[in-house]
Amino acid sequence: MLNTVDVRELHREVTEWRRYLHQHPELDYQLHNTARFVCEKLASFGINHIETGIAETGIVALIQGGGGDGDGPTIGLRADMDALPIIEASNQPWSSTIPGKMHACGHDGHTAMLLGAAKYLASTRNFKGTVALIFQPAEEGALGGLRMVQEGIMDRFSISQVFGMHNEPGIEVGKFAICDGPILAALDEFDLVVKGKGGHAAAPHETIDPVVIAAQIILGLQTLVSRSTDPLEALVVSVTMLKGAEAFNIIPDQVEMTGTVRTLVPSLRDFAESRILACAQGTARGYGADVELRYRRHDPVTFNSAAETKLAVKAACRLVGTGSVDQKVKPQMGSEDFAYMLEARPGAFILLGNGATASLHNPAYDFNDEALLYGIGYWVHLVESVLAP
Repeated sequence: MLNTVDVRELHREVTEWRRYLHQHPELDYQLHNTARFVCEKLASFGINHIETGIAETGIVALIQGGGGDGDGPTIGLRADMDALPIIEASNQPWSSTIPGKMHACGHDGHTAMLLGAAKYLASTRNFKGTVALIFQPAEEGALGGLRMVQEGIMDRFSISQVFGMHNEPGIEVGKFAICDGPILAALDEFDLVVKGKGGHAAAPHETIDPVVIAAQIILGLQTLVSRSTDPLEALVVSVTMLKGAEAFNIIPDQVEMTGTVRTLVPSLRDFAESRILACAQGTARGYGADVELRYRRHDPVTFNSAAETKLAVKAACRLVGTGSVDQKVKPQMGSEDFAYMLEARPGAFILLGNGATASLHNPAYDFNDEALLYGIGYWVHLVESVLAP
């Protein structure tokens, strides 16, 4: 899988790093200990071009290949570093030591794998050009990827292509999955306020009950998916939170609803925004109420460009063989702010098997350490293939 280094020793080291990060999760942009840990490791590998403070706690480090003159293109490899506000229930010896925070999406593994690849590449430098190691904060909803792009990392470090990787429970360890075109959905969020007339729960006829109206709106929104869009064009509308009165015997003046919209076709974002408002208004006004909509565009579609997808497939196949790489995986309706980097530069996002573990964002989830060497091997093969000397 890897040459010139002791693979078993590398696996042991990276496993220790991963478990340390898992024990010390941090959220959003507040990744001060994580960033310090990453920088210390990078420096210990002999990497002397390390830039910090990008998007607050993000890091970009450069490894030059060959003779160290940087002759050749620069490709970016990205790992996310942040955790989630979840109480851990994995019962592992390396469980989170921070109450209410845990690495429930495997970003500890992503960071550790990129560090492992950095150690290997810094020792061999069997490539021509430069590798930009991108350690990103705030992937979980706070748009750290967008901020790194807005702060100019692509131009600043002359990155011509960018690649990302994410672990995937349900795919066997040692296998990969990818497709060209859309691989993950765009994410939008909405807040919908139903404004009625409150009163006593014993006298609903004297109110305009926003709770009943909100229930009708929730059911009506599902027809946008089942009756108003092409069934071959994926659209998911989910109402995920409701807030009404604070007491059991009160009909409130208003109900607040929050939800998400996920699409693979950009035009459906405009459709969803306009039709959610129209559907909600029509229902509410029919009962004598009204609505207020706040709609926010979040992550765009994660779109793999064709040429870079072929490069990713080639690297994965060299590592594990063609039979272990699903090259036409079905797009998923989850989202990723790596999409902003793919809007800025051509690239590809690949899924790495995590085995039969708990699902992502589940309190019982844990990154599978058996997958670490496959992630490291993929990064190494990708660099040595794309930047072949």
